[in-house]
Amino acid sequence: MSKTVSDKPFPIPVSRKEQTAWIEAVLATDGVNVPRGALENIAPFIVDPEDTLSEPDDQGLRTLKSGAVRRIRTDAGDMVVAVVRMHGVGGVQWGHNERISSIWRSVADPTVGRGTERTLASVRPWVGVDDDGREICLAALESTVADRRALILNAEDAADALQRRDRVRPYDLEEDLVLNGQQDPGMYVPQQVRLEQNPEKDDNGNPLYPDAYWGWMAVRGNNRTQKRQSIFRLTSGEVLAGVPAEKLERDGNEVICDPRDWLPEFSAVLNREYAETADDELDPTSGSRARRAAAIAVVDAHLVIGTPTPQRLYRIVQMNNRRDHVHPPLEFDALDRSRALGRSVLGMYVAQGAMDEKTAEVLSGIAPIRELPQATPDMTVSELRDLRSMLLLQELFPVDPRKRLLLRRALSENPPSQLKASEINQRARTWSALASESYPMPWNPRVGQVFTTRAREGIVLSGRRLPELLAAADTDDAAFDELVSYRAAHWLASFGIIEADRGSLDGQEAIADTGERVRRSRRTVMNCLRALRYEKSRQAAAGLLKSLAAAMDDGDRRPWRVSSSGKELVGREMTPLWFDSEFPKDTGTRARQAAAPSAPLTAAATPLPLTTLLPTTTSVPAPPVGSVVTAPVPAAPAVVAPALTPEALVDLIETRVQELHAASGRLGDLLGELAERSRAASVAHPIARQRADTAVRLLNQSLSRLRKLPELMEDLTEPE
Repeated sequence: MSKTVSDKPFPIPVSRKEQTAWIEAVLATDGVNVPRGALENIAPFIVDPEDTLSEPDDQGLRTLKSGAVRRIRTDAGDMVVAVVRMHGVGGVQWGHNERISSIWRSVADPTVGRGTERTLASVRPWVGVDDDGREICLAALESTVADRRALILNAEDAADALQRRDRVRPYDLEEDLVLNGQQDPGMYVPQQVRLEQNPEKDDNGNPLYPDAYWGWMAVRGNNRTQKRQSIFRLTSGEVLAGVPAEKLERDGNEVICDPRDWLPEFSAVLNREYAETADDELDPTSGSRARRAAAIAVVDAHLVIGTPTPQRLYRIVQMNNRRDHVHPPLEFDALDRSRALGRSVLGMYVAQGAMDEKTAEVLSGIAPIRELPQATPDMTVSELRDLRSMLLLQELFPVDPRKRLLLRRALSENPPSQLKASEINQRARTWSALASESYPMPWNPRVGQVFTTRAREGIVLSGRRLPELLAAADTDDAAFDELVSYRAAHWLASFGIIEADRGSLDGQEAIADTGERVRRSRRTVMNCLRALRYEKSRQAAAGLLKSLAAAMDDGDRRPWRVSSSGKELVGREMTPLWFDSEFPKDTGTRARQAAAPSAPLTAAATPLPLTTLLPTTTSVPAPPVGSVVTAPVPAAPAVVAPALTPEALVDLIETRVQELHAASGRLGDLLGELAERSRAASVAHPIARQRADTAVRLLNQSLSRLRKLPELMEDLTEPE
């Protein structure tokens, strides 16, 4: 770096004539079809644009050099990218970044209106008019917001959400940028945001602000863009919608919107600050702004400037970034990761001609459900949600061999015949996460894990509309089973009646009707569905489903409880505790077994074979207070049962599960009692180290074996 550059590290934009020459060269490059307005917005940020241009040809035409252009292929389509050096303050954080998609209300929720908070506007392909007056789709995106305030709030919400996601990073990204600069380029796509309302006017009747704004949205490098701008003490909202005069050391309250006007002044301010501070004043956390920003004064960037399929640009740029983040889950939480995986599948379907554009937009959550061809004007909120959810289900568990192949490629799965339970669950979480976009609040996507490995063959639905299924649920077994299998879990989760098992040893807590906190029993979603299927609860379960659908159609109010005959108890709200009481945990399709006899503390220390019967004993008294437990535990003799029929083995397995459940509860009670009596006797450590190590080792071995059993049982279980 020359001394001149090092003294003034923050680049001043080249002249407008040079900016125009660069724009003309970009537009003349093969494969480029970006709107001119987008290039005019980014041109001031390009550093040394002359270095990216070719020599003039015989007609004097210049284009981008071959080394400054990349042609990228994704599963959703192709795009052309310009490789440039950019002022470090450039770029805009993107609210449509999939790492933060769950903070917004989706337009795929039929209850979303214009006044709904935290709703992100749909992104559409940019459409302009050519010289002949015809509409033309170019390589850019567009969206509409109510006013300039909403535009800025969206940018601020995105920044806040990204900061929360960034806390999982194992290092401080901002400090790393200050010390080492930016090592990898970000990728930016042009998007125009148009205002629905006319901007305010000054005393002379002139608009104070533009009615549309171009920005280059960070497809890759959202966090880096946010941190860079934080170091510069600007925000993405200001880069997009205008910089206040005070940040340019001007007087007044003016906002300068055109980067051709504010960027030269901003760089001049930074260069003055840099010259006024010494080299030794660099501190990663508290040094001067100019010294902290010097390492990111100029950064590498990739600008999306063309695609042969501009109508698919949104999915193309998302697909390019998605795999980098979905598989190593650094900045995705479980919900956003599952949604991103689902959009990968849908994008691949569209690119391969297996799905039309509009269906993919609705299922991806970027278009309203009523735009589906299958949607009819008479459909209620519950039916619209159901339509989208069932379409998603069939696309993620397809029977079509071609879609199975595309799905396998998108999700990196095993062949269909070797599909594992973990891969089935990944699809189920993906379905559940995308389906939740049609509801006011997302739920834990593990709620959707209700399928066995038989789902690898695909899921075929009856095709009956939701009102027909609900009307027939009391007497029609097929209708009732379809509702319970594919709707009940999501509906209950959407109202907070059930949730995915958290895996904690303690039960969940809830508020009882009396206002007191009550501990709930741990339940899996599958257990809840089995309880709904219990024959004696059939009428109540059918009524519950109807009550949930009615609550959705009535503004997502709290659903009413139902009587044992299925009648709605209007005014009495459904609660998790009520559900546990009416559809208890131990309910199932098989008659309940008698309670297993209490096992003593001296039961066998090693796991027993499946065909071993536990001895019937009585409880032994607790050890004397103050004694130290050191004696070895004698093993109970094993009793081998004769060869059993499959039905008898099923009964025995069920008995063993109940005994195991009861024994684990008794063990916890005994440990609690030991702790209390030891405290009363002032004995701090009643268990000898060697004895404790042996017991803990056996417990861990048992837990390891137990984790494998649910999957083994599911493989032997009839499909839902």
